[in-house]
Amino acid sequence: MSLIGRLFIILFAFLAACFVAGAVVVGAIMFPEFSDLGAGPVDPGVLNIVLGFGFIFVSGFALVPAMIVVLITEAFYVRSVLAYAIGGGLVGLACYLGLVPFDIEQLRFEGIVRRHLEIMTGAGILAGMVYWMIAGRTAGAWRVPPPPPRHPPPMPSHSPSPR
Repeated sequence: MSLIGRLFIILFAFLAACFVAGAVVVGAIMFPEFSDLGAGPVDPGVLNIVLGFGFIFVSGFALVPAMIVVLITEAFYVRSVLAYAIGGGLVGLACYLGLVPFDIEQLRFEGIVRRHLEIMTGAGILAGMVYWMIAGRTAGAWRVPPPPPRHPPPMPSHSPSPR
């Protein structure tokens, strides 16, 4: 039963990490719009829609690489925040490089934008740290067997025997 509970915690942590990464990506991409004081205030409804699409985008692309990191950390009881930050950065890097065309003849990526690469990697690092705060600190805890039941203390010798 503890494995099923652990799966729910992992799913919740993944969704929270994707929401944070999506917000970072949307905020960083839209930063030039936010910094322009002449543009006026941003409509909250539009911002909610953009954040929703950012969440869907990040969670859709990050699912498989993030689950690989989760499987490795759960299998080997990795509980270090640094491991999750590095894993999140690698997931962000993989998500970005998955969108960039790869030239097979020259064995290099075509059209890498350094700013976008940094945004995705930074969002992955932050998402990894959010995941660690929710589920990573107790990675592999579902494997630990429960402690054996303690036996009650012996009856004192001067007490009357039960009849």
